Amino acid sequence: MLQFPHISLCEELRQTIVKDYKSLCDEQPIGRLLFRQFCETRPELCHCVQFLDAMADYEVTPDEKRKDCGQCLVDKFLDPKSPEYISEIPSNMRSHCLQELQNGACKELFKECQKLVHDFLSVAPFSDYMDSLYFSRFLQWKYLETQPVTKYNFRQYRVLGKGGFGEVCACQVRATGKMYACKKLEKKRIKKRKGEVMTLNEKEILEKVNSRFVVSLAYAYETKDALCLVLTLMNGGDLKFHIYHMGEAGFPEQRAIFYVAQICCGLEHLQRERVVYRDLKPENLLLDDHGHIRISDLGLAVYVPEGQTVKGRVGTVGYMAPEVVKNERYTFSPDWWGLGCLFYEMIEGQSPFQQRKKKTKRQEVERRVTEEQETYSDKFSTQARSLCQLLLRKAPEERLGCCGRGSYEVKEHPLFQDINFKRLEAGMLQPPFVPDPQAIYCKDVLDIEQFSTVKGVELGPADNDFYARFATGSVSIPWQNEMIETECFSELNVFGSDGSVPPDLDWRGQAEPPPRKGLLQRLFSRQVSEKQEVRARSFCPCWLSFQSMLE
Repeated sequence: MLQFPHISLCEELRQTIVKDYKSLCDEQPIGRLLFRQFCETRPELCHCVQFLDAMADYEVTPDEKRKDCGQCLVDKFLDPKSPEYISEIPSNMRSHCLQELQNGACKELFKECQKLVHDFLSVAPFSDYMDSLYFSRFLQWKYLETQPVTKYNFRQYRVLGKGGFGEVCACQVRATGKMYACKKLEKKRIKKRKGEVMTLNEKEILEKVNSRFVVSLAYAYETKDALCLVLTLMNGGDLKFHIYHMGEAGFPEQRAIFYVAQICCGLEHLQRERVVYRDLKPENLLLDDHGHIRISDLGLAVYVPEGQTVKGRVGTVGYMAPEVVKNERYTFSPDWWGLGCLFYEMIEGQSPFQQRKKKTKRQEVERRVTEEQETYSDKFSTQARSLCQLLLRKAPEERLGCCGRGSYEVKEHPLFQDINFKRLEAGMLQPPFVPDPQAIYCKDVLDIEQFSTVKGVELGPADNDFYARFATGSVSIPWQNEMIETECFSELNVFGSDGSVPPDLDWRGQAEPPPRKGLLQRLFSRQVSEKQEVRARSFCPCWLSFQSMLE
């Protein structure tokens, strides 16, 4: 059960937390909400928050309505005669914005205004916020976020699948009811295969990347025998299943375009963190309940230092780029090649350099990748064929996405002219396929092999440093999103209705520890707790639907 600590217990956090406006008031979901609640207590700040919201709405407005939306924004916030006028934005910006609206109403029109508003909020208002009850409440949330995480924080359900180091099972957070997938990596198996670097690398990259198109890491913890990654639960199956086991192989072009657009956004977000993925293939792309796609399994991903290149002959045969096959150095070019292979396979119903269910030697597949030109059937439209050819250029310097502007080169291809990428990234576009919540999108759900016991490997004190670096508990942004999505935030984030200070934020009197309960009281409390748990399950649709799927 979640319960705020008394504010006196948060003083160490207050002293050590990095006083960064962007992180505390914009990037962290709970921090963003609390800063806005603070701003709403002051009219001049309330107008700034309203402007930022209006600007966000403008960016995701459909093209045909954006001009009118922009005009309303200018009239409301940039006109000195308006009661909501924001004086921190210079008057000359109004005429500039009006002129640009007439020239085409681009999505980035109000970026400079947004920067000016954030610059204003980040000085005196931010300082006042840090001295307010709202920031004290934020510290209480951070205190809960930083509590140790163990297996007892979760209910564990049946195994969903397996990977190289262990199994994946469904799990549910006891405190909130949210469902996740728990990837359990056996400690002895990791050590036997010398997989420590790979394991820690995947965890640290997942922790860093915050994207709606890449699976999110919410928790990392350890048990006696395993290291556990608690990840986004994707119930819709992988793309390989959908391409080959849902009727005729392949997708209609519009469905393939939608998925490629989402994968492109995922690669953009990875590359923003200087990460090259290196293993794009249908098995690693998963659908959620609503039909949106996410990149999963970042075991082969690697960080590319600024101004440097990396080297590594890794990936899956048939999807590795020519420069990877030749063991040359590269940055992000292998991922754009992989995107081309995926798009080809979605349309054609087979990969471009090897036929499905036909055994071909690795050397022959790699020869085709480096020397032969892929062939196109009449399933490809002119524009679809054009995109594939540009992504599958043998020379990295000629490949789309590798000519200096990354994902923007791909997004500007005519095939995506009907995709509003701002709306796509906001999750506002309807997917072309929505999974049936009653269906199970995998071939062998009842035939998941058991791992054999690892012999001849002993764990010792020397391994503890690695485990400590891995098991770091909650990941900030996903954890805060969970609190908001499950309504824990709205239920707990209560201030005095008459302006009074809640007891947990009142410095005048610290809450005394409750008296130790007697044996009968502890037994009774346990019975009540079990009844509450049963009630929580019955009120959690996610749990019910998932439980019916597992049984």
